Amino acid sequence: MKITSMRTQRVEVPLDKPLITAIHKTQSLGCVLVVLETDTGLRGENFIFVLDKNRLHVLEAMVQSLSHHVVGQDPCFVEKIWQDMLLDVNPLGTSGIAVSAMSAIDTALWDLIGKQAQLPLYQVFGACRSSIKTYASSGLWLSASIDELIEEAHAFVEQGFRAVKLRIGKPNARDDVERVAALRASLGDEIEILTDANQSLCVREAIALAEMMQPYQITWLEEPIAAHDLAGQARVRDKINIPLASGETDYTRWGMKNILDAGAVDILMPDLQRMGGLSEFRKAASLAAAYNVPVSTHIFTEQSLSIAGSAANCISVEHVSWFSPLYKEEIKIVEGEIVLPTAHGLGFTFDDDFVASHAIT
Repeated sequence: MKITSMRTQRVEVPLDKPLITAIHKTQSLGCVLVVLETDTGLRGENFIFVLDKNRLHVLEAMVQSLSHHVVGQDPCFVEKIWQDMLLDVNPLGTSGIAVSAMSAIDTALWDLIGKQAQLPLYQVFGACRSSIKTYASSGLWLSASIDELIEEAHAFVEQGFRAVKLRIGKPNARDDVERVAALRASLGDEIEILTDANQSLCVREAIALAEMMQPYQITWLEEPIAAHDLAGQARVRDKINIPLASGETDYTRWGMKNILDAGAVDILMPDLQRMGGLSEFRKAASLAAAYNVPVSTHIFTEQSLSIAGSAANCISVEHVSWFSPLYKEEIKIVEGEIVLPTAHGLGFTFDDDFVASHAIT
């Protein structure tokens, strides 16, 4: 099988509700879709995204600049292609837009490999499970009132979730604690509550807030302080009795190694786009296993299921519904777990009608 062409398409995906955290606010997401065509008729598909669609043309141009590493190649040589792209982008640095562009291509290559093998991709990697724990992460934003939080959380439970993620980072920590307490009282003890501060706190604030939240059975505290401050994260982790989760903001296996070497996390959260694709994500998961650290995948629910189904130290995937309109297939949630897809490759294919109607030209 040879790749005959690589197409890209910019698409705007509207959100049902504004995405509002301590550091973000957006009404829609901008995506660059990548489609690899082959001489067998199979298509490899993937996407990457930005919160500001005005930057999409930069991301798309970076993806297109790597096309000469892909067109004419056998997708099974995915590791060689990844290394060739890494060497190519090296003068720009091995992070940022360059790595995101590599991710777009790498994961589409793996989608092709799974389709050629006529297997779900997690089985190509070597399966370890047929379903994976998940948590609802498409709501419970910082801007919501307590009544709105409770209503939304119960809606997630009705959809089959047994864990929800609450955004925190109010100027007054007591407001965060009040929201956590109200949610716990309404949901009871059977539903997990995860918290995400989106890097909005300093070390002392994070420690104090964790102590205040401890009575409410919090599953983890995510990105409490600036992600680059690994020494600070390690100090927070050492002082609190809530597991600390982080990792989504750094790039490639080398970024993950720095986090692990610093002892900065209890749970590592690699992001597929910042990893550089499934090739590198698999290495990061294995690296974390060597440190006896579990991983939980960040966003990219559909694509990350292939990691979740094959990495024994993956404890959960983050479920976001933002990108579901891009796909024909739906994610199935049963008793708090996502059933891994049985279709070949990633198990999800672009809805061409939606793409055409939301294309940015």
